[in-house]
Amino acid sequence: MDNIAGKKPALMWAVQISTIALVLLWVLPTLGLLVSSFRTGDQIVGSGWWRALTTQEQQMAAIRVAGDEVASDGTFQINGMLFSTAAELSAWGTSSVQPTAFGPGDTADLGDGVTLTVQADGSYLLISPVTTEGTRLPRIFATASAPLEFTTENYTNIVTDAGSGQSIGQAFLNTLTVAIPATIIPILVAAFAAYALAWMEFPGRALLVAFVVGLLVVPLQLALIPLLQFHNWIGIGKGYLGIWMAHTGFGLPLAIYLLRNYMVGLPRDIIENARVDGATEFQIFVKIILPLSFPALASFAIFQFLWTWNDLLVALVFLGTSNEQQVLTGNIVNMLGPYGGDWEILSAAAFISIAVPLAVFFSMQRFLVRGLLAGSVK
Repeated sequence: MDNIAGKKPALMWAVQISTIALVLLWVLPTLGLLVSSFRTGDQIVGSGWWRALTTQEQQMAAIRVAGDEVASDGTFQINGMLFSTAAELSAWGTSSVQPTAFGPGDTADLGDGVTLTVQADGSYLLISPVTTEGTRLPRIFATASAPLEFTTENYTNIVTDAGSGQSIGQAFLNTLTVAIPATIIPILVAAFAAYALAWMEFPGRALLVAFVVGLLVVPLQLALIPLLQFHNWIGIGKGYLGIWMAHTGFGLPLAIYLLRNYMVGLPRDIIENARVDGATEFQIFVKIILPLSFPALASFAIFQFLWTWNDLLVALVFLGTSNEQQVLTGNIVNMLGPYGGDWEILSAAAFISIAVPLAVFFSMQRFLVRGLLAGSVK
């Protein structure tokens, strides 16, 4: 009974359920970040992103009565509006202890003949028998139902720096300047090295392969300071050339290992026939090996680009923190500040920072599995 055709074993169901769970764990936060990037700061603070498509009732921040005082019928009156956008008041109060003491249209007696009335649309009227100039006016604690509201102003602010002082345009260009060369250079160097280790006979080849494998376990943090001192000694210091070389050095072991395993699995007859026909090693590499190794090249390109695009530590060490050279991750950290805030701006900036890696991953993911499994099965 356990081997009936069409019956899936329990382990297969466990694998499928685990896969679905992992996909949801990755997709849901990304979706939440996208939705939050189109919401206002008050909405983000007041409710979760999953409630963005429903009418939300939330307690607004306390608003102090303000406005021009007008004398009318022997009294002094101040008119104002609580909400800058469309909202419907459900309750209000003048104390944080009882923020829902009154309903829409109710009049609160504040003592000494002073009254305050708040309507459902958020308009209020303060009436006092004496002038209120120079006195501390009361605060209004409002609870309101806010309608659906999405805005592109968050993206406008961070892209065009529309008076917010929080543009990420320069940081975005800096990140591209770092990530693209830091992805291409290791691939070019590693492809030549991988071909030599896979198909060229020379003394010490096995030791070099073992050395490359050993470099895979060297902690990145262990090499940062010595490498920076070496950069300063040879005169390149902090700059784009230095960070390109750093990312190249940190990425080469994985690139050589991945490409070498793939190239070893290519058919030997093709290469031997090319040599018999008089092709040089360089011609074999360019015209045969590279086209056949595209899945492995794409796999490493995905990993290296994601690593360099999302990097913060290496950028801080080898590039600096000035606005002219700061990368996107550092810019977002500065936006957060020591106490947080401006969550709508942070959400938009964070989604822009992951949009490019997502595009790269989904455009090249069909090569990822083929490249990673290269050389694992003979």
